[in-house]
Amino acid sequence: MARIRKPTPLQTLMADIPPKKLLESMSGYGLTNSQGEYLPWDKFQWRVRKGEDKILAWVGTKLARMSASRQIFELCAETHDDYFRFTVPESLQAKLHYIDKLVGGNQSISDHPFFNQGEKNSYLVRSLLMEEAITSSQLEGASTTRKVAKEMLQTERQPKDKSEQMIANNYRLMKTAVERREEALSLDLILEFHQIATHRAIDNNAIPGEFRTSNDIDVRDIYDEVAHIPPSADSVESRMQSLCDFANAEHSQLESDNFIHPLIKAIILHFMVAYIHPFGDGNGRTARALFYWFMLKSGYWLFEYVSISKLIQEKRGDYDKAFVYTETDDNDLTYFIYHQVDVVVQAVNSLQGYIERKQKELHEFMFWLDNSAVAKRLKRGQLDILRDAMKNPGRVFTVKGVANDLGVGGNTARHYLNDLADRDLLIPAKSAVGKALRYVAPADLRDILKP
Repeated sequence: MARIRKPTPLQTLMADIPPKKLLESMSGYGLTNSQGEYLPWDKFQWRVRKGEDKILAWVGTKLARMSASRQIFELCAETHDDYFRFTVPESLQAKLHYIDKLVGGNQSISDHPFFNQGEKNSYLVRSLLMEEAITSSQLEGASTTRKVAKEMLQTERQPKDKSEQMIANNYRLMKTAVERREEALSLDLILEFHQIATHRAIDNNAIPGEFRTSNDIDVRDIYDEVAHIPPSADSVESRMQSLCDFANAEHSQLESDNFIHPLIKAIILHFMVAYIHPFGDGNGRTARALFYWFMLKSGYWLFEYVSISKLIQEKRGDYDKAFVYTETDDNDLTYFIYHQVDVVVQAVNSLQGYIERKQKELHEFMFWLDNSAVAKRLKRGQLDILRDAMKNPGRVFTVKGVANDLGVGGNTARHYLNDLADRDLLIPAKSAVGKALRYVAPADLRDILKP
């Protein structure tokens, strides 16, 4: 990450500006530029209009932001009177509205016919939770390939190394976040999330499910430079309790003057876990789980299928910069909020594309089945298995994996697989470990099903 130019404190700048000029700056600038960009000083100084004083322009912009900002009194930075704050400019409101239209109600993506109960229980949950589990782990250093990771999760085999263990943990963590979405946030729940995330996959002599007790820790960027020094370990528990209080506070009542959009609140939870760094290891995994947990708790059920870690991973430098901009500019969370909202917009658009591809695959598959005499004698669960098998030649199916994917009992899953094997639509094979049969998708399955 390139060196960031930190802004001079506002009070220092104002002391050198004549009162008349100061009044002019207060009336001439807003929260963002004309393109709706909420720029940090690092970028702002190069975008000032020709002929304008960049210092005066920055002071005017900062004064506008400070007057419109909202302090979060539950969340303080280094001192107890130094609170985090944020603003919601119109360009940010527009992004939130776009996301709400797509995933916040019974319309658009969430009203798509692809989201029938069968699809929800099978392909979306399995594929997208796996995707998030894998990329979230890769953000923390897991090196296993997607293909190997998906094979492990699909067959439910035991992890072979730390990287696979991290992915298996994250997959379980995401499912736990879904299951516990009705609960209030508590220290116990946060510690449970962390324990799941770091089971047999933890560094720095940290202990799963326990807050750190040492200050011998810092946060490094992608170039291994110190980007953040967390607060003292002595303050971790009280800070995390304050974070729970913030999460549990009601900010969405109609007759209220303290509304905070749920996505903004979820992003703040994410940021604060990274800022406090309550654990010796596994903070990122826990922070992202809390983000998902809060969005699901707030009624955004489609976030069960939205993967953000891949997009963060692709532009990790932007993520780190947004964090530093917040920490070095009066604890202004707006920088990090904008960054994460942009990530969510991309993730939602990716989900929409994913659904369209799956719908196309479904239509093609149904065409094959409509012209197949064999298909007419199969159960819906068996057709689901075949669809996966056609897309992934060589894929290995197990009784336990199919039972989990389809939400059926083990005997039913075994019947489905054995019947498909009897029809030469799957190839039965003995497992190298144990006595359980494995069922392999043949490479020529499309040809077998052709009319």
